[in-house]
Amino acid sequence: MKLGIIDISVIFGYLMLTVVIGLVLRKRAQKDKSAYLLGGNRLPWYMLGLSNASGMFDISGTMWLVTITFVYGLKSVWIPWLWPVFNQIFLMVFLSVWVRRSNVTTGAEWIGTRFGKGRDAAMSHAVVVVFALITCLGYLAYGFIGLGKFVQIFIPWSVVQPYIPFHIPAEYVPHIYGIIFTFFAVFYSVLGGMSGIVWADVLQYLIMTVSAIVIAIIAMSALGNSTLNVPDGWMNPFFGWKLHMDWSHIIAEVNEKIASDGYSLFSIFFSMMLFKGVLVSLAGPAPNYDLQKILSTKSPKEAAMMSGFVSVVLMPVRYLMIAGFAVLALLYYNKLNLVVAGHIDFEQILPSAINQFVPVGFTGLLLAGLLAAFMSTFAGTLNAAQAYIVNDIYLKYLNPKASRRQINVTTYTTGVLVVIVSIFFGIFATDVNSILQWIVSALYGSYVASNVLKWYWWRFNGHGFFWGMVAGMVPALVFPYIFTETLDLYYFPLILIISVAGSIIGTYMAPPTDEETLKSFYKSVRPWGFWKPVHELVMADDPGFRKNKNFYRDMFNVVLGIIAQTGLVLAPIYLVLKKNLALGISLAIVAVIAIIMKKTWWDKLVEEEAQMK
Repeated sequence: MKLGIIDISVIFGYLMLTVVIGLVLRKRAQKDKSAYLLGGNRLPWYMLGLSNASGMFDISGTMWLVTITFVYGLKSVWIPWLWPVFNQIFLMVFLSVWVRRSNVTTGAEWIGTRFGKGRDAAMSHAVVVVFALITCLGYLAYGFIGLGKFVQIFIPWSVVQPYIPFHIPAEYVPHIYGIIFTFFAVFYSVLGGMSGIVWADVLQYLIMTVSAIVIAIIAMSALGNSTLNVPDGWMNPFFGWKLHMDWSHIIAEVNEKIASDGYSLFSIFFSMMLFKGVLVSLAGPAPNYDLQKILSTKSPKEAAMMSGFVSVVLMPVRYLMIAGFAVLALLYYNKLNLVVAGHIDFEQILPSAINQFVPVGFTGLLLAGLLAAFMSTFAGTLNAAQAYIVNDIYLKYLNPKASRRQINVTTYTTGVLVVIVSIFFGIFATDVNSILQWIVSALYGSYVASNVLKWYWWRFNGHGFFWGMVAGMVPALVFPYIFTETLDLYYFPLILIISVAGSIIGTYMAPPTDEETLKSFYKSVRPWGFWKPVHELVMADDPGFRKNKNFYRDMFNVVLGIIAQTGLVLAPIYLVLKKNLALGISLAIVAVIAIIMKKTWWDKLVEEEAQMK
């Protein structure tokens, strides 16, 4: 254990600050439901953007990204498309505006604006709540196991065990640490609501930024003028049919990691990832903390600005840290302690590198930042889960006339219960990668069909939404036990086909959504897509109504935005690797795209906001 008094003081100071934030913002959060769940729609877009970025700068994801950068080098920039990271571009260009125009509190509540108030809408509402809670519990378990694996490097269990009156098996040690640090995240998120989460996230982002810069400087200094000992192709982001990356004569165990990941046929993997990613992005934000941040903005324009700001503030800072740790791990691999329960665990690269290479004092700052990253993700996800339980179950079905005090008590109680259940799920998670793969491939696969059709096809109704979601969720929960040796991404098409079939059959089993609901939705959200019959009805009532004809412009901006986002990922990696020419090219591409999108996106966003008023 390398923590000094200064390190421990910094960590303790940070944890106390989160407690203070929760206590200070408690009264503001208790004003009403909107104040607790959405910050009263008074939070500035840039603070929400920093908060969202901080929430995505999670400890489990950072451990995973350091691992894949170590293993795959520059080709690793494509692998986060599993999420997909470029969904933020779709949100920035058009979907955040559409979501925010709904003026609702949660994604499940949004169902009423699209499908009305009939039985099919109630069915759809229920299935969204179930999906949202499964997703939130999955994310909480994912963050929980990552935190525990991270902490055990710095506080070896051998130091703690003498003070524990019972024996804890080695494989469950991370879970004990996860439970301890989860308490602080629960405290400020449950007490302070969305405002507490956002203020804590901004503090966390500042800590992470300083930490990332420190790590990048240490790595660049350690690299000096030497060359990294990596396989051919490691420095090249482009790829062919196969990965063709052989670590045999450098670190032989890495080849086993590549084989277990299932990425060797990289072109097939990339194609599947892109196909899934575009569909998931077109479906809009999943019902988690990202959606809650969009709904918390002041206006549709600020929702789009917030989503765009996330990529700008997240990618360069996060990848400074990721590249820095990957370089340090490659330079000093033999000094890293990656053995856990008798096996090499490459997810231990990040905490082990911190333990080995970060100076005393900065270690405390970095640990505080990474603990902050965990707590940010955990708190945001917990807030989303509370929103669905309180708003979409308790207030909708159990106690519609609940007093403010009853709402507050229910909110606090559900927060604690969700945490307990997520810890239970986390105990059965084997590693970060396995649960991440299930969330982004299988679970999100079940979400795609219904949530794409709801935006772009007028005939799609609540029955279709319900049966499409059910037809996707059931195989998503079952297939991991059937296809035990198959990467989750590879059976995504099968889940998609089943879900599309459920959506279409369910839609034509029931009549269309009532005309008034469809007209109201179409007029307020103004989506493009297959809305001709509804458009004609709206025009009959309002001949001055202007149709959304921005499909081609939006797709052009999406392509440009994804290229720019990838440039923001590559630039900090090239900076740490001291590849100045490649760095210059990346920044030049980002700058040119920024100039183009000023005209094709920003100016149009301002014009459309003015027209809507």
